Amino acid sequence: MKYYLIAGEASGDLHGSNLIKQLHIKDPNADIRCWGGDKMQTAGATLVKHYRDLAFMGFIEVVSNLRTILKNISFCKEDIAAYKPDVLVLIDYPGFNLRIAEWAKQNNIKVVYYIAPQVWAWKEGRVPKMKRTIDKMLVILPFEKDYFKDKWQWDVDYVGHPLVEEIERFEQEQDHQPISDNPIIALLPGSRKQEILKKLPIMLSVTKYFPEYQFVIGQAPGQEASFYQSIISAFPNVQLIANSTYKLMQNAKAALVTSGTATLETAIFGTPEIVCYKGSNISYQIAKRLIKVPFISLVNLIMGKLVVKELIQNDLNEQNLKKELQLLLEDQTRRAELLADYTQLKAKLSEGGFASEKAAQIIIDQI
Repeated sequence: MKYYLIAGEASGDLHGSNLIKQLHIKDPNADIRCWGGDKMQTAGATLVKHYRDLAFMGFIEVVSNLRTILKNISFCKEDIAAYKPDVLVLIDYPGFNLRIAEWAKQNNIKVVYYIAPQVWAWKEGRVPKMKRTIDKMLVILPFEKDYFKDKWQWDVDYVGHPLVEEIERFEQEQDHQPISDNPIIALLPGSRKQEILKKLPIMLSVTKYFPEYQFVIGQAPGQEASFYQSIISAFPNVQLIANSTYKLMQNAKAALVTSGTATLETAIFGTPEIVCYKGSNISYQIAKRLIKVPFISLVNLIMGKLVVKELIQNDLNEQNLKKELQLLLEDQTRRAELLADYTQLKAKLSEGGFASEKAAQIIIDQI
């Protein structure tokens, strides 16, 4: 059978590659064409366009590259029509993929969407069109199934979270070489310069209270080491590590983590964490009005309660961070409760096997 997959970001390339491997296992005659990256190509798909040519972030960048974006959309439609797939599999990347889904539906192409847009947080107005144009929605967060069913009368399939599979594979393959002789506290201040500049100095402000610990910053892909060095040069017990974020998460005694997927990854590794968020006041006020969720951390959203401490905006300061970090390091009851919640979280995210295997079977059944 013929499969056409579209992923537009590095995370989609990773999860798409695992999906492609499973499609080849379950359908040895699978012919797969994709938009994605090196990982999807290595997994056995013919790569049409790399996600590096698709990643336009922010309003100004999107507007200034609008001609390129529209050309990509037009070319994508032409390529799908020429290939004539049995199924179109869209992986996250909603700005692009939802347009393709609408066109595919008009052209009687079966559409499966893997990793739903986070419409429960914002842009709920997308859902009616999604429901009309997507034949099968595969969600990766357990509460999303009830959200779509209860609010939109839409039966979707929960397949578990693909990060569980990725982290288990890492734990089996990693080399067990220590990062430091001292106990480690991980600092994960985000990937963009603006957010790093906002959060990292506050994280560093508490290092003087914990001299027996080695604070290790996970260097973001795309950021130069020199950018961090100018910020951390005055802190003696701080180091930078590149291309080893998972190893850092796994070996840390505790972690200070910017909100996002990293909060979930840290929890799956079983590392106690504090979620740190701070933006410009204007951006924060806008986000607070647009985003309708009780927590900013995926860990807390999935568990439906406050599992990991969230220090948001003005609450993210030196004294609060020091107090919460001491609690994580020294209160054994708190650590035990947290680790028990992490165990439940991982079970919720891996019900019935790995996400890519379940997703591949549903896609084949859909055809």
